[in-house]
This record gives sequence, C-alpha cells and structure tokens, in this order.
Amino acid sequence: MLTRLLEMDINIRPIAHEHNNALATIIRAALEEFGANKPGTVYFDDSTDHLYELFSGTPQSFYFVAQDGDTVLGGAGIFPTEGLGETTCELVKMYLTPTARGTGLGKQLIATCLDEAKKIGFTKVYLETMPELKKAVSVYEKFGFTYLDAPMGNTGHNGCDIWMLKNI
Repeated sequence: MLTRLLEMDINIRPIAHEHNNALATIIRAALEEFGANKPGTVYFDDSTDHLYELFSGTPQSFYFVAQDGDTVLGGAGIFPTEGLGETTCELVKMYLTPTARGTGLGKQLIATCLDEAKKIGFTKVYLETMPELKKAVSVYEKFGFTYLDAPMGNTGHNGCDIWMLKNI
C-alpha cells in the first residue's frame, strides 16, 4: 500500500550539493525501470551527476528536492533552456523513487515549480518526455500541458518524442 503524502515527513527544498548523487541515482534508475534509458535522454547527460552546479550556476533556474526525513525521494526543476525565448522555461528532471510515486508528491513538485516560474516572470512552461513515462504524461495533461507537433528550444534531448507546453 502506498504511503500518502500526509503520512510522510515531506520537506521540499532547493537543491544542495549533497543531493547530487541521490538524484542522479533516482533519475537513472527510473529511466532503466521504464526502459527509457536511451541515447538522447538525461540518462547520458553529464549534468545529471552535477545538478546542484547546473542549477546554482544558471540564472532564472531552480531545482527542488523532495525528502522524507533525510531520504531523497526525487525532485524537479525549471530551466531557461536556450532557444525557448525570454518568457518560456522548461520543466526538467522530474523524477521520483518508486515509493514516492502515487503519493501526490509529483503533483506537489510540479505545482511548486510552476508557481516559482510564474513568480520570476515566465509565462509558459515547456517539457519533453517519452511514451515510456506514460503516468507522468497523464499528470502533465491534468496540469493543462498540451501537446506540440515538434520540439522547442535546444534541449539536446533528441531521445524525447513527446513535447508539451503550458501557459502559466
């Protein structure tokens, strides 16, 4: 039985250097679990091992980590991806451990990211994903993300073939 969000000691906070290894492990394990560990995805990005450095070194970006006590359960971020324009950002690296999925934590992370993106002046949020991650796609649909016919910006992830956009 899944533990509900209210029964967990959840803390959502900005990423710190000590979260790098746990997050890289969570991201790669999730992609392996769903058979989405293919070239052209974050699975092979060097930045996946250095998320703190990536987000702390890029203006108008942020990454939130969800923890249950001291255990990292996953995270999600907003990034001003090259080629998206000044008012559009990208929802990136939204991954959770198997125990955190289905608890409502993913929805809370996405909502936190969307709220923060709006506060700093973005009006649209873009994302890329894969059909293998169908439960995540369903959550994005519920948040009002709509499908695009082609990718936007220069994400470097040609292994993703679902592109979505949301006005915020």
